[in-house]
Amino acid sequence: MAFDRSIKIAPSILSADFANFGAECRAIEAEGADWVHVDVMDGHFVPNITFGPATCAAIRPHIKGVMDVHLMIAPVDPYIDAFAKAGADIITAHVEAGPHIHRTLQAIRGAGAKAGVALNPGTPASAVADLMDMVDLICVMTVNPGFGGQKFLDMTAKVRALRALIGNRPVHIEIDGGVDPSTAPLVAAAGADVLVAGSAVFRGGSVSNPAPYGDNIRAIRAAANAVL
Repeated sequence: MAFDRSIKIAPSILSADFANFGAECRAIEAEGADWVHVDVMDGHFVPNITFGPATCAAIRPHIKGVMDVHLMIAPVDPYIDAFAKAGADIITAHVEAGPHIHRTLQAIRGAGAKAGVALNPGTPASAVADLMDMVDLICVMTVNPGFGGQKFLDMTAKVRALRALIGNRPVHIEIDGGVDPSTAPLVAAAGADVLVAGSAVFRGGSVSNPAPYGDNIRAIRAAANAVL
């Protein structure tokens, strides 16, 4: 994974056909997805349950590029090795999920994955100010985590603050929640480079008709690039 700040589109398979995950992962990559974003939820940290390491391991062979695993779970540490073994390239934990985020990030890197830290909408950029040399990615939630299809919350000031904290370090800023062609330019202009999109990518398409996925990905990317 060579680092660059070009806009990357990371479709969230939370909006995919759960009975067809392998084919959905192949379809979105064929249609231009840069990363595949996997939202892991535990019904405890967030009010929803999705899937775990076994699902990640099952879809890994169907993903050629980056598998970006976002853990919306608490506790995190007992599950890091399982997700790393399942093939996660990036493992992102929430700063709010436990008292020892520093230890969690060390454990993620120790397991051989890139380390991400996520911030809920109510958590300020300053919460990760002392972690800049421990992370490879900062995920800014632009919805309250737990469900797909929510309305975008404007976190551009937080993104700009994080961009200033990062400086010239090779750290991605990822946006998760409500990303579409109307919101992508706001966060791209503020300094984000990885855009997670669920319903905005999968809307109108299917495994048997994947062309709309490509149209949707290109529309989000073009909207983001237009402000750069």
